[in-house]
Amino acid sequence: MKSDLELSQSAKLKNIYEIGEIAGIEEEEIEPYGSYKAKISLSLLKRHRNKKNGRIILVTAITPTESGEGKTTVSIGLSEALNKIGEKSIVCLREPSVGPIFGMKGKGTGAGYAQVVPMEDINLHFTGDIAAVTTANNLLAAMLDNSIWRGNPLKIDSNAVVWRRCLDMIDRELRHAVVGVGDRTTGITRSERFIITAASEVMAILCLAKDLQDLKTRLGNIIIAYNMERKPVFARQLNAHRAMASLLAEAFRPNLVQTIENTPAFVHGGPFANIAHGTSSLVSLNMARKLADYVVVEAGFGSDLGAEKFFNIACRIGKFKVDAVVLVVTVKALKRHGGVSKKRLEEPNLEAVERGLPNLFAHVRNLKKHGFEPVVALNRFSSDTQREIEVVRESVERHGLQFAVADVYAKGGKGGEELARAVLKNIFKGKNKFRFLYPLNMSVENKIRRIVREVYGLYHVDFTRRARWQMEEIKKHGFGNLPICMAKTQFSLSNNPKILCVPDPSTPCSITELSVSAGAGFIVASTENINLMPGLPKKPLAEKLDIDEEGWIKGLE
Repeated sequence: MKSDLELSQSAKLKNIYEIGEIAGIEEEEIEPYGSYKAKISLSLLKRHRNKKNGRIILVTAITPTESGEGKTTVSIGLSEALNKIGEKSIVCLREPSVGPIFGMKGKGTGAGYAQVVPMEDINLHFTGDIAAVTTANNLLAAMLDNSIWRGNPLKIDSNAVVWRRCLDMIDRELRHAVVGVGDRTTGITRSERFIITAASEVMAILCLAKDLQDLKTRLGNIIIAYNMERKPVFARQLNAHRAMASLLAEAFRPNLVQTIENTPAFVHGGPFANIAHGTSSLVSLNMARKLADYVVVEAGFGSDLGAEKFFNIACRIGKFKVDAVVLVVTVKALKRHGGVSKKRLEEPNLEAVERGLPNLFAHVRNLKKHGFEPVVALNRFSSDTQREIEVVRESVERHGLQFAVADVYAKGGKGGEELARAVLKNIFKGKNKFRFLYPLNMSVENKIRRIVREVYGLYHVDFTRRARWQMEEIKKHGFGNLPICMAKTQFSLSNNPKILCVPDPSTPCSITELSVSAGAGFIVASTENINLMPGLPKKPLAEKLDIDEEGWIKGLE
């Protein structure tokens, strides 16, 4: 079989106007970026404001491993499969961040015959949205420091600046820095911590705002620092929010592309799910709901991160519910959670598969607590044996759940038809009754404790002295009724990335820091072992990238 890049580059793509026609988008609502990608006008939402919304299918996964579980691949394949069996579907995905592409994760556009294309464009600069977010974020940082330097009229405590500069790259050298070093003309010397753009509150706001006015209001509500009286200082007090919204106006419009099988796809917004809320923009989701009967949405990482935040943050802010959930599992991941080393995952091992199954059912438990009986989708790899697949199927069906093999990598939409029919059956059974995990009027501490207990399966939460002080400040300033966005490792249900499968319930979860993203509308609770600026691995994937004399990208696998 050809590589993902070769498949992408040899795909028979339709002009973006044809894809728009398939989706039901008018020609004047499409602003092309070349032949195969486009921005879509917000006027589409006005044109369809009275149209019934399509159903939402959320795709999540068990605890991910280094091999990757293929949520993006399954999401794309499921949408292709729904179209193949006569339904109208659109898939909504996040934009890949360049940093992880050059680091260890690689591309974020699916794999095999379940990809969104053009793959190179989407993975690299695409339509410039992430660059716009970076610029808007750093404009606010520059205006903040300029205000301090020019007499500090807002009486900002330079030791209480909470707004960080960002970069769409992974660079550990920027985790802790000192800025303004030099003479008086250089600026005010202070410590600084860069974050990756996907973790910026501006990215979260882009993805959670309902329209341009809401975007501007949310940007104005960003807390940038605290003054000498320990009161919050907002971006609107610098008069920065209007310029930021102007920089983001084009980026706020959703991006339309296609899959290898010419299924319409919105790829828009890119918050990570381990350090942010982890789903594509609500404006692209709302467009897809007006255009399609079934909208497939990917939530980042496992159900403990992306899905939990989609339910308790995105659904609250967007005022919608989910109709069905697909839980992706792989034989490789079960073996890894069953104790097999990374180098031996392709070797048959029924016992290890069985030892890893508790992780799968921990995620089933999480989804049931939100009111869902998930459809378990096994993303098939060529190394999987039939007996290993049957072990998973038998266990899932013994628990009374639907199971389907998703062979979308090798077969595209055709390989996802079993899954598509299972999802439709799941929806029409009518047993899914979506509910939130916690009420907003619960205290910040108890909301965090409920997430840790009910979702991670842990009963011991430690708050550092700093976190407890910040919790009191949050309550004092009137932000206690916001939902919680946990910042936690994706590689474990605990906050220790080395604990695989299911952690012992007595494993402590340490909350080290709390911060308010008042513009986005949530409180970020950071655990131990989490970092908002990742670092490059020993052998970055960037070393493999190249471009030939004809302009074809190589090594983007």
